[in-house]
Amino acid sequence: MHVIKRKTLVEFYQQPGHEDAKKALEVWFYEADHAQWSTPAEIKTKYSSASILKNNRVVFNIAGNKYRLVVRINYFSKTVFIRFIGTHKEYDKIDAEVI
Repeated sequence: MHVIKRKTLVEFYQQPGHEDAKKALEVWFYEADHAQWSTPAEIKTKYSSASILKNNRVVFNIAGNKYRLVVRINYFSKTVFIRFIGTHKEYDKIDAEVI
């Protein structure tokens, strides 16, 4: 998969208080970048706690479920668009199916 854009993840874990997300986000990025997902079911095989939403959105739990990562996936072009990364409190303020 082609993940757009890693810089969003780096900027997040470089913020004070989010340093604990670095390893988990780097592992997620590596795994997503090397994946060949064709369906949401393939994601659930690897990430059983991921939430599959409408509009090709997927929510991943990061760093022991401390953070939420929302992506939009174009399965045809094998592209993952990072739409949001934040705490549960921040996640509760967004509409993950639209963002």
